[in-house]
Amino acid sequence: MTTRLNDFDQPVGAALPDWSGARLPDAPSLQGRYCRLERLSAERHAAGLYAAYRDAQDARDWTYLPSGPYDTPEAYHAWLLNAEKQPDPRHYAVIDLTTGQPVGTVALMRIDVANGVIEVGYVTYSPRMQRTRLATEVMALFLRYVFDELGYRRFEWKCDALNAPSCAAAARFGFTFEGIFRQAIVTRGRNRDTAWYSIIDSEYPALRAAFEQWLAPSNFDANGVQQHKLAQLIAKSRSVCVKASG
Repeated sequence: MTTRLNDFDQPVGAALPDWSGARLPDAPSLQGRYCRLERLSAERHAAGLYAAYRDAQDARDWTYLPSGPYDTPEAYHAWLLNAEKQPDPRHYAVIDLTTGQPVGTVALMRIDVANGVIEVGYVTYSPRMQRTRLATEVMALFLRYVFDELGYRRFEWKCDALNAPSCAAAARFGFTFEGIFRQAIVTRGRNRDTAWYSIIDSEYPALRAAFEQWLAPSNFDANGVQQHKLAQLIAKSRSVCVKASG
């Protein structure tokens, strides 16, 4: 990469003469093949989500989240009432298109339109969608939305550095690990070191192709077992893009 120098012979970043900022996420829904993301509504989603979360055998899925679990439907409904009003985080319910029922929630947050940076967070998936095609399609829908439609330059994933499943998910989805912010926040009365991951816009085309291949019905046999892993498809797609650019 050629180093760009200013008038004082100091190295500076690449010029962005056409940059005018990204757009706020305002779509009421995002439609996929297996799921639909709907702006969160306590009235429409609270009862179904509470029932879906109650399928879990214990409360371990809430350990690294900032709130929950909720012992009563009323307590969860109250939390959703507050969450649905927030412009940031902007929460979405995940609707299983097979059943028509909500099975999890996720949010776009830390929305920085001036710099084109946005984060996925509050990933709260019930057992009904964990390790299913829906969980992967949620990420594919968000990636397409923030890069193709809204014009963001950077998509972030952050989690407790001790949350091994979340770190593994970020890697599987193609995020690049950037480091750990030590003693970043205090949550639930304990320290949290935060692991940072990101995808930038130049990396997205390779990821888009890999997600499309993985989510295609032809990638699953009659029993629903994947024929190719997402990580393998991402590596192959990235290799093709590198060769094409070379």
